[in-house]
Amino acid sequence: MVVLVDDMGIMDTSVPFLTDAAGEPKRYPLNDYYRTPSMERLAKQGIRFNNFYAMNVCSPTRCSIMTGQNGARHRTTQWISPANNNRGPSGPPAWNWAGLKKNDVTLPRLLQSAGYRTIHVGKGHFGPNGSEGEDPKNIGFDVNIAGRAIGSPGSYYGKQNYGSLPNKNGKRSGNAVFGLDKYHGTDTFLTDALTSEAKREVAAAVKAEKPFFLYFAHYAVHSPFNSDPRFAANYANSGKPANAQAFATLIEGMDQSLGQMLDELNALGVAENTLVVFLGDNGSDAPLGPEHDVACAAPLRGKKGTHYEGGMRVPFIAAWGKADAKNAFQQQLPIATGKIQPQPAAVYDLFPTILELAQVKSAEGHKVDGTSLATLISGKADPKREESFLMHFPHSPHRSEYFTSLRQGDWKVIYHYPPSKKFGTKRYELYNLKTDPFESQDVAKSQPAELQRMMALLVEKLTQQQALYPVGEDGMTELKPLLP
Repeated sequence: MVVLVDDMGIMDTSVPFLTDAAGEPKRYPLNDYYRTPSMERLAKQGIRFNNFYAMNVCSPTRCSIMTGQNGARHRTTQWISPANNNRGPSGPPAWNWAGLKKNDVTLPRLLQSAGYRTIHVGKGHFGPNGSEGEDPKNIGFDVNIAGRAIGSPGSYYGKQNYGSLPNKNGKRSGNAVFGLDKYHGTDTFLTDALTSEAKREVAAAVKAEKPFFLYFAHYAVHSPFNSDPRFAANYANSGKPANAQAFATLIEGMDQSLGQMLDELNALGVAENTLVVFLGDNGSDAPLGPEHDVACAAPLRGKKGTHYEGGMRVPFIAAWGKADAKNAFQQQLPIATGKIQPQPAAVYDLFPTILELAQVKSAEGHKVDGTSLATLISGKADPKREESFLMHFPHSPHRSEYFTSLRQGDWKVIYHYPPSKKFGTKRYELYNLKTDPFESQDVAKSQPAELQRMMALLVEKLTQQQALYPVGEDGMTELKPLLP
């Protein structure tokens, strides 16, 4: 069971993911603001990662989970606008706006071919309107509930039919959530409706004695920040703006859903056999301050869409639904409990990890950038693993524009294709994340040898993954990175 939360960053939780110098969990003010007891429950019975990376916007991450590939390789490097190609004025003309296709090798299709009941619940965003990827059934899911081209809901409220009611001008939202008509006109919050559907589908698979793969992709906590009335009182005296309070209610509602799903696995008697993976799809979008500052992801810098750590570090927890040392699956994939894994990993690692556990082979010739997380999940270090994460965003407009960043070990380099006038960025930024984890000291000028080494690695990675680049004023000439 994969639980993917939209726009949830690593600090949007009461579970402390960051650590002190001794490697022990360290609480920050945001950990005391949010209320996520079900995440706390899952973290106690499993392992969490404090250096887990996603792409900095949603569609690239979702395609990476499905394919096991980095965004630079599958080329869906921007969020997919349902109706219009949003590559940006200088974005690569051949970027993969169409997203996933029927013939692509995907995780659900491989599991489906091995006899798994594959269930999609929630946000799809794998392709634009009219594309093959618009319907998750085309990429290997037996069941699709509420998934289509949209990236955000028209509304979280059942009374508003989740965005399908016309507004005061008589126009209907293009972001109406599909397939939940039976909840229309009720007080059922969107997160609850999806949870009820997920429970029903899992129960049906268990009754049919079919192994299942549930991909539960919440629309929460993406805007619009509709306050969940069940939790609003918990934040009323926080001193935070109304939209930030509403965001927190979305977090708490998502967390309640997680608890309900864990309880359902137990009630169905399949918790011991079910791997639960919980993560966010990009950095936080909490409305708590400027995008490039230490604000919504404090103490990390930046938020969703940016080139800083707050834009791409996400919560990640792996656990068995219920611990049982004698269980054959748990003996195959032992998971440390209550631990924090500091070694970097990324969203494309889910693909080989899940296939390995299910004993399903990937398709011949399909290039996979991910590496199995089995060793890291067991709580051990993996010395053979490359501690690297490439984030390629050759697009505009967004909170950061036309950039590539590379983390390699303790170092992180950021290259701007050109520097942004809007944000005042420089061509090169360089940070040592060991000594400066919050990216406050750009050492590009004072460490020229390190900058040159990291930029050479960045170019090498982009070349290996056959990345596409922004283009010049003629609309064709690729603007490849310039070495310092």
